[in-house]
Amino acid sequence: MPLRAEQVGSLLRPPDLLAARAAFADGRIELAELRSAEDAAIREAVERQREIGLDVYADGEMRRASWLTGMADAVDGFVADSALLEWHGPGGGIEQTTGKVVGARLRKQRMLTGHEVPLLKTIGAAPFKITVPAPSNFVSIGFKPGVTDRHYANHDELLADLVAIVRDEVQWLVGQGVTYIQLDAPFYSHYLDPQHRDAMRQSGRDPDAEFEAAVGGDNAAIAGASRPGVTLAVHVCRGNSRSRWYTEGGYDAIAEKLFATLNVDRFLLEYDTERSGSFLPLRLVPRGKDVVLGLVTTKEPRLEREGDLRRRID
Repeated sequence: MPLRAEQVGSLLRPPDLLAARAAFADGRIELAELRSAEDAAIREAVERQREIGLDVYADGEMRRASWLTGMADAVDGFVADSALLEWHGPGGGIEQTTGKVVGARLRKQRMLTGHEVPLLKTIGAAPFKITVPAPSNFVSIGFKPGVTDRHYANHDELLADLVAIVRDEVQWLVGQGVTYIQLDAPFYSHYLDPQHRDAMRQSGRDPDAEFEAAVGGDNAAIAGASRPGVTLAVHVCRGNSRSRWYTEGGYDAIAEKLFATLNVDRFLLEYDTERSGSFLPLRLVPRGKDVVLGLVTTKEPRLEREGDLRRRID
């Protein structure tokens, strides 16, 4: 069945869940009580998605502190240090990311999403999607000179271990009967942002070569997962946290390699502001691949008018 609309990733955590997460961090409640609060939030979110008629359900990533923290939670080798990002928009500035730095050889201890799949199965949220951070993200934010290079000689060596971790996850999800797997790759946007591209060149880096390596790694992570009845998707955005963003620019600089060489069925894109550029790069999407335009924003409280959305789709 063709999918017309879906929730991309994280949903805002309700107050009860935020309170439970804070209480667990302070040691005031046990893990079972936190899981109960997460369950309640997920059930409510799925029911809301049913009510409004979405075609595929998501748990809103309610069990995660943020979209990518499942990696460090399930894999040994990360340290408390994290990279810095410059956010733009209301309350913008330089902040540490929620992605941790790699400070030892990576060792997977459990499935990243092993505690997310069972509830969606139990409540009958079918079809449902599971989101997994693309391995390429953690090369961008997890490799810190002087720390990571004591254990990994270069980015390629680190990427190889990350690919193995995510490939194992994807194969497990397919084995669990998950029919929609979404790779989140917001750091692809660093390779389309003119300012970020210039900064890379000035530091002696080649943004096109790095992007090609990122796509190659992400392709390796999903290799063998494509089969009838399974949708593989990738989500590319320019950052979203409290109505802020960290990159700008159209897809033009990466469109050809992104659309032609990334082996997914569906591209979940971002076209909710003028910062996303024009629709022109979509001419490079091969036949047989779907695009979700991402016209409904999460950055503003104002709800888009139906007529405006229809005109942009047309």
